Amino acid sequence: MKRLSLDRVERSLHPVGRVFALPLISHRERQTLKAQIAASLEAAFSQYGFAEASVSQLKTACNVSLRTLYKHYPSKELMIVAALTHRHQRYLTFLADSSINYGKEAILAVFERLNHWMAEFAPHGCMSLQALAAFPDNLEIKAAVSQHKNDVRLLLAQRAQRPNLATALLLLHEGVSNVWPILGYASIESAKLSIQQMMEKNEHA
Repeated sequence: MKRLSLDRVERSLHPVGRVFALPLISHRERQTLKAQIAASLEAAFSQYGFAEASVSQLKTACNVSLRTLYKHYPSKELMIVAALTHRHQRYLTFLADSSINYGKEAILAVFERLNHWMAEFAPHGCMSLQALAAFPDNLEIKAAVSQHKNDVRLLLAQRAQRPNLATALLLLHEGVSNVWPILGYASIESAKLSIQQMMEKNEHA
């Protein structure tokens, strides 16, 4: 995706007298800018944490004015939701990126992908649960985290072709996400062993 010049966008949003410095940007450009801000917010919260990050730090990380940041996301909580939503979409695409589509080998491949994600993007654990821990009473954040976990649950069940194991697979996924910073790949190996045992038992039930 071609990145917009944020300087150009900034100047187009602010009038000089009664004349705009540049023509107003299109709806498509606004949506592109909004997506770019969400991606920058994800990176910023990953670096600074949710409770610790100040709006000033977020503004700088997004390379926009405070006015533009608030125009798209009017509160810090909504900035968090935007970051989580962007990360959620990236995560589902990342997990599903496998040449094996369905069955036991497919779900084992998903957990290998989970290991790569943890190593590269989440070495300190699940960002969604960290956001919920920082803002436990915020309904928008709680809804975003709930949607994320439910969609992961559905993806795991679809890949395994075992709807009856959806919750069990999610629990293994969540266990790995929480202990990976301590146990590393050992948590993946344990989860994969549990998956094989569950699926073999299910096949012979």
